[in-house]
Amino acid sequence: MASEAVKKILEAEALSDKMINEARKKRDEIINSASGSSSLAIQKKISEASSEAAKLKAEYDKKLAEYTGDSEAECEKKIESIRQLAEKNSDKAIKEIIDRFF
Repeated sequence: MASEAVKKILEAEALSDKMINEARKKRDEIINSASGSSSLAIQKKISEASSEAAKLKAEYDKKLAEYTGDSEAECEKKIESIRQLAEKNSDKAIKEIIDRFF
């Protein structure tokens, strides 16, 4: 009778070990699957962020080009205005010098 109880205990231990090993295997499968899914999700998010960053950069580059063009046009207008003023003043200065000495 004692040997039968020992036999049942050993069977129960063997069954327990088998169940523990199966549970560990299942756990590892779930973790590996989750890791794979996480990696794909992370890669997808990185790709989306890169795409959005490229889109924003293109928009800002376009705005920068517009602002640069507008600024250059405004500078050219101011330079021309200064040039005209300088020419008038130069003409007046030359006339004044000529009038004083001749």
